Amino acid sequence: MPIHPSEASRRTREICSLAPIVPVLVVEDSAHAQPLAEALVAGGLPALEVTLRTPAALDAIREMAQVPGGVVGAGTLITPDDVQAAVAAGAQFGVSPGATEELLAACEQAGLPLLPGAATASEAMRLLARGYDMQKFFPAEASGGVPALKAIGAPLPQISFCPTGGITPTNAASYLALSNTACAGGSWVAPKNLVQTGNWHAIENLAQEAAKLGH
Repeated sequence: MPIHPSEASRRTREICSLAPIVPVLVVEDSAHAQPLAEALVAGGLPALEVTLRTPAALDAIREMAQVPGGVVGAGTLITPDDVQAAVAAGAQFGVSPGATEELLAACEQAGLPLLPGAATASEAMRLLARGYDMQKFFPAEASGGVPALKAIGAPLPQISFCPTGGITPTNAASYLALSNTACAGGSWVAPKNLVQTGNWHAIENLAQEAAKLGH
């Protein structure tokens, strides 16, 4: 069922409102997917972005999609083939580092709500003209960080952003304090060493701390 960009943004905005932080997950072993998702959801972070950067990513999405309370999305969508694979795996939303006409059209045709990436005012305006008023600001820190996102928000107050890229527990609150920030994406809540050792309790504790940010 195709989706209009404005409806896609409405749905991604709802997902971004579930918690202040969206975990950005690089899953190397699909056996980790379910307990990882359960720990993050239990800690108060239900929206999960699995990046399509590993061979296990699609299987991880399939596993996480079964976890009660979780809303699982596919990150690093680059091509229409990525979109089809993500939808087939059960992804409920998509995230992209940037946006091309082909990618936007593929997501719209597939009915996949997309959080498209923008790093400049021109990129944000082009997406807005198409109907996307909920966007990802990426790479956040490399693109000027909080001052840059605040500056873009002044002439474009109708756009909300999820900054991602260099977000840490130290700077996340500064981003979340901006009026044009709906949530932020971060990978620190699921560090590689804790995932590999199966320390789900520690990850749940990190999620609990992250869920308190911005309050």
